Amino acid sequence: MPVAKEQIRQIISENNITSVADVYSLLRDSFKDILQELMEAEMDATLSDNKRNGHSTKTLKSQYGEFQIEVPRDRNGEFEPKLVPKYQRDISGIEEKVISLYARGMSTRDIHDQLKD
Repeated sequence: MPVAKEQIRQIISENNITSVADVYSLLRDSFKDILQELMEAEMDATLSDNKRNGHSTKTLKSQYGEFQIEVPRDRNGEFEPKLVPKYQRDISGIEEKVISLYARGMSTRDIHDQLKD
């Protein structure tokens, strides 16, 4: 599902976008939020009798620059993220896939499943 022109105009006016740098900033922030939600959905999908135990901060490098995400933790230390594996910091290239899937109207759980495949 492509984004309608009206939606784009609304995004531009709401975020006061006046330059290409503003567009990159919006994409970076949106990508960070989507990635964070995908990590949370991945954690929810893997929990059974294990329980959540907070988050760890992780700095990632991408084509949009560096940003921090909060990686969810579990009490037993069994959570092995597939989207952004442990010790991986450079995620260049994954942005286009996530943003295009999200723009087509896929849910974060559907995107998680797609990336897992």
